[in-house]
Amino acid sequence: MTTPSNFDGPSWLASHVNLESLNVPAGSRRGPPTLDRISTLMQYLGSPELEFPAIHITGTNGKTTTVRVLTELLTGLGLKVGAYTSPHLEHVNERMSIDGEPITDDAFEEMLYAVSLVQDSIGVDPSYFDVVTAAAFRWFADEAVDIAVVEVGMGGTWDATNVVDGQVAVVTNVSVDHVDYLGPTREQIATEKAGIIKPGATLVLGETDPNIQAIFEARADGRVFRRDVDFGVSRNVVAIGGRLVDLRSPGAEYPDVFLPLHGAHQADNAAIALAAAESLVRAPLPFEVVSDALARVKSPGRLEVVRRQPLVLLDGAHNVAGAEALRRALDEEFSEGPRTLVVGLLREKDPREMLAALGVEEFADDEHAGLLVVCRPPSPRALETSFIVKAAIELGLPENRIEVADRVEDAVGTALLLTPADGQIVITGSLYVVGAARSVLVS
Repeated sequence: MTTPSNFDGPSWLASHVNLESLNVPAGSRRGPPTLDRISTLMQYLGSPELEFPAIHITGTNGKTTTVRVLTELLTGLGLKVGAYTSPHLEHVNERMSIDGEPITDDAFEEMLYAVSLVQDSIGVDPSYFDVVTAAAFRWFADEAVDIAVVEVGMGGTWDATNVVDGQVAVVTNVSVDHVDYLGPTREQIATEKAGIIKPGATLVLGETDPNIQAIFEARADGRVFRRDVDFGVSRNVVAIGGRLVDLRSPGAEYPDVFLPLHGAHQADNAAIALAAAESLVRAPLPFEVVSDALARVKSPGRLEVVRRQPLVLLDGAHNVAGAEALRRALDEEFSEGPRTLVVGLLREKDPREMLAALGVEEFADDEHAGLLVVCRPPSPRALETSFIVKAAIELGLPENRIEVADRVEDAVGTALLLTPADGQIVITGSLYVVGAARSVLVS
């Protein structure tokens, strides 16, 4: 297909309602939740989502890293692997890749043009996420991938990605997030996420709370593999540049595997990915495949070290559970030296809860601990910095240890200026903040 020279794909895409940017309350603009728009779009695109098998991944945290580990494992087996993740950090092309390589600008433009022709001819009104999802699935079909590893955007049942028929359904974990859409309790959130489990699918269940597990198990009628029962992590220790782990899958054990990611929680993501890969091929993976694949894993914006002297880490923790995991990782692996936190939040987040999860109360007790630099994420959903400052003061942090910057770029510059060479800068609170910081810090 030839894309006309007058078609501007990025502008056309940006003209669609983007709930990621606008935070439109569920149902307020587009009626009750439905898959009708994406289903119609896919039908008129030739149902590309039926052209490849899929592993479908939901959960509150860890989805993108699990996709990245799983992609490495499956490419290590010689498969051609499409991966779909969201949101992106810097460029929308990051959301779709084949064998780890993001879609090119020209190919993405072509996919968007194909979707635009369908939209114009049948009169559907898809969202931004609908369009990107359709483009990704069309690309995967055109490129004849052997398997697609698909991350849910939000929830499960009504997520646009749920048009795929996942042979393996993966749940990383369940905690409270996106309550306006998914409900205020873990049980309601789990019920929504369980909607990705299709008849006959194998369920790989990373959530370990028995009450929450039961919600997923009630939906599953195929095989079920449970973390810490059928698979898991036997050993998980700090190593130079990451973790040294012993992993156990339903069919084998993998001792002394190096995982070049920071944070103990990343070993759980690796174990989940390994169980999912084994579920797909219905056999244990060769040790060399697992060892080599995990050694190649990268997960930008997830406890990513981007500079040294001072040490600069990026982590997209955007909810309380993620912030608590970040804090544990910092305490275990990066405890030395004064710390500067660069934090920007979205409106729906409680700043006091997020700062407490990041350890600001303990931070406040040590006058040598460092600084808090507050900024606005580059999003219409950005929380005003005054609310974060107020929450920090309520948690005991003196005003003279709080700096305010309107833009992420300015916050990064302030942190670099005020943090000593033996200190740390941790940039977090939102993937929008991390993406903007990464564009400054990573050439």
